[in-house]
Amino acid sequence: MARLAGKLWFQVLVGMLLGILVGFYWPNAGAAMKPLGDGFIALIRMLIGPVIFCTVVNGIAGMNDMRRVGRVAFKAILYFEVVTTLALIVALVGVNLWRPGAGMNIDLKALDAKAVAGFVAQSHQQTVQDYLLHIIPSTFTAAFTTPEVLPVLFVSVLFAFALVAVGERGRPVLGLIEGASQVFFRIVGLVMWAAPIGAFGAIAFVVGKFGWSSLVQLGSLIAEFYVVCAVFTVVVFGLIARAVGVSLWRLMAYIREELLVTAATTSSETVLPALMGKMRDVGCEESVVGLVVPTGYSFNLDGTCLYLASAAVFLAQATNTPLDLPQQLGLMAVLLLTSKGAAGVAGAAFVVLAATLGSVGGVPVASVALVLGIHRLMAEALTFVNVVGNALAAIVISRWEGAVDLELLQAKIGLKRAALSPQAQPR
Repeated sequence: MARLAGKLWFQVLVGMLLGILVGFYWPNAGAAMKPLGDGFIALIRMLIGPVIFCTVVNGIAGMNDMRRVGRVAFKAILYFEVVTTLALIVALVGVNLWRPGAGMNIDLKALDAKAVAGFVAQSHQQTVQDYLLHIIPSTFTAAFTTPEVLPVLFVSVLFAFALVAVGERGRPVLGLIEGASQVFFRIVGLVMWAAPIGAFGAIAFVVGKFGWSSLVQLGSLIAEFYVVCAVFTVVVFGLIARAVGVSLWRLMAYIREELLVTAATTSSETVLPALMGKMRDVGCEESVVGLVVPTGYSFNLDGTCLYLASAAVFLAQATNTPLDLPQQLGLMAVLLLTSKGAAGVAGAAFVVLAATLGSVGGVPVASVALVLGIHRLMAEALTFVNVVGNALAAIVISRWEGAVDLELLQAKIGLKRAALSPQAQPR
């Protein structure tokens, strides 16, 4: 028992259980624990920029092959688009078969539109041009002062390319960044020991603030969404993991600490630095991890896609808004774009949901008030899928590039010997 108590994942689990108890029996005290969760999230966000910068620069400069960088990026984007499309299809099939909103006959006048006014105000339609220009920070250092990942990735790639072009004169700078990378990952390790406190505060707040009434009122949608997330994880991720010779269950066990923290804080970015470290330790090449994982946090949000499609069709069902197959296919096309804007946005998936309904038309935007009370509960499932999806993506692209230590990967997460390909032998 003493050995178990020393494990971080066990401490996080205990923190979550205590948070549930406090929130249930002392709701006011539980709601007051919010600063503990917010403080932990702030600590992690503080480290995201430096960790991505050091990892990407060190990886690309060490790769010393710009064509390979472009090839890895292309493979990653292609993979992301395929998997997120599958997520949208699975979500649409699930919500149409289950029909959690059928028969609710919601009167929009009965909803509290003021409760979602702030989210709707943030949900202005963003063009592709606006999205691309937003990636470029106002200054080089400004990329590190926002919670968004893509601007940091952009300046990191530029810096790495320039460092390679400088040649030998840039070696001292590269050595400095390598040392800084080790320091920042050590800081991540120290901060993660505060995860049990952060998990306690976040869970206590959710239970104390929203209680269990939301589960009863909209239990059908919650049950449907959790089943869809489970099916997508087991079937789609399971097949992908099998194709690359990885045990999905051992992968999830390997990143269990990150998954527990994600479930407690309902924020996948809280484990971004730790997840990058885990993927390096499992045998994936640092250059691939540095490109794939941060990019995946904007382009590979499988759980967010499941949520957006499920919630949008549910609201149509609940408000008796006709939404036939062609309209749902059009919705899926829009979601392929809007889901990419879910990273780094306050309110994240909820804001994007409002933006999507506003751009598609038909389903009243004010109807998002219906899922406001259960968004945090649904976010626990969607962020779980996001983290698993990005961990698996790093392995898939590394295998595709032959940039993985297969012996180490097998030792960590049970790679099958039969799956070893001649194109991806241990390096």
